[in-house]
Amino acid sequence: MKPVVVLVGRPNVGKSTLFNRLTRSRAAIVADEPGVTRDRQYGDGLAGDRPYYVVDTGGISGAGGGGACAEAALRQLVASQVRQALVEADAIVLLVDAREGVQPLDREIANDLRRLGKPLTLAVNKAEGMEPATLVGEFYPLGLGEPRPISSGHGEGIADLMRQVLAPLPRVEEEAVASDLPRVAVIGRPNAGKSTLVNALLGEERVIVSDLPGTTRDAIDIPLERGRKRYVLVDTAGVRRRARVEDAVEKFSALKTLQAIDQANVVILVLDALAGVGEHDATLASYALKHGRALILALNKWDALDREGRVWVKRELERKLRFLDFAPVHYISALHKTGVGALFASVDKAFASATCDLPTPRLNKVLRAAVAATPPPIERGRRIRLKFAHQGGKNPPLVIVHGNQVRALSASYRRYLARCVRKAFHLVGTPVAVQVKEGANPYSDRRPRRRRRQR
Repeated sequence: MKPVVVLVGRPNVGKSTLFNRLTRSRAAIVADEPGVTRDRQYGDGLAGDRPYYVVDTGGISGAGGGGACAEAALRQLVASQVRQALVEADAIVLLVDAREGVQPLDREIANDLRRLGKPLTLAVNKAEGMEPATLVGEFYPLGLGEPRPISSGHGEGIADLMRQVLAPLPRVEEEAVASDLPRVAVIGRPNAGKSTLVNALLGEERVIVSDLPGTTRDAIDIPLERGRKRYVLVDTAGVRRRARVEDAVEKFSALKTLQAIDQANVVILVLDALAGVGEHDATLASYALKHGRALILALNKWDALDREGRVWVKRELERKLRFLDFAPVHYISALHKTGVGALFASVDKAFASATCDLPTPRLNKVLRAAVAATPPPIERGRRIRLKFAHQGGKNPPLVIVHGNQVRALSASYRRYLARCVRKAFHLVGTPVAVQVKEGANPYSDRRPRRRRRQR
């Protein structure tokens, strides 16, 4: 297994910037304000020919801090995530800020890390343009060996740092990673219970759960194996209405959520049964549908509703999300883990439906039956003729229909054809895209013949 390198330090010392630099990605949100990163984030790094895992963690704020009870509890949850990452670590990189110098909290963190007995490297970040000898002399008292001056933002000293970090660790070959694993994104409004559901699916406290809305900020990729099947579970930040989003970090979090939807194979839309089905839930669902993602609806906190409330929520679900009639609905309680296990069966069916093959002979048979049951409307006095169809893509299944005047087909008739395909092939949870292709007119280039009198 590849070695695990964990990045730790105070808030706002550049851990997420270094994480993005090592993974050659923008997976972690980077901002000037402290405390942006909360959950631990994993990524793949490569130093020369040596692969490794790198873990980004939240900033360690120390024992004090004060503030509101909810914020103090959130800091404790972030600290627990850091402790869990340190347990898994093969090597640790402590980041300090060259501009601020040695802080009392740096000494406290260094003392705690030294007790772990794991390979530990001190990286002095934001050292661009500064004298290395001065930095080394200032940070030597931390007792962690020779400090390594680096600049995460400019990429200076990163290669030398990772060579030193990986030197005492055993060399391993790079592992082949399956690229066809189903990516399952869990989306929804803030406080709908997404992180609680992710922890329930994993069977462990992998991501932070708090009553504060907006606790999750990054889109966290989590590999998962269940019943000899492997998945990549993606916990996302809650998305509010655009008019209510003012904080820059929240805007980046919303963008990460939309990117996670684009890259997912299956999307689990978590709805808060106590709050009902809102217009923003429909907006999120329509965004996933527009990008062709397979959808599963999970009505969370179902155990907190009485009989009358459940009837009302089902009626609202049918009224506001009528366009998701193909999506399976699960009534769950993520907190008590009731109904959660059944989600995997729907994920498997939705993924299989989204990536299935539609044989051309059978597809044409379905097309002829659909046209016979409900012929296309008349367009400009002429009948629209649908000649044949074939599959043009997967995830979602794409059906291309050829014929005459097919560009005049209405959106409602295309939805009718998509329903017929879903029903005939028993597709679950996935939309079906229908495209049309007009047949070429063989007489379009011919000029009409004129009689002698006309000439």
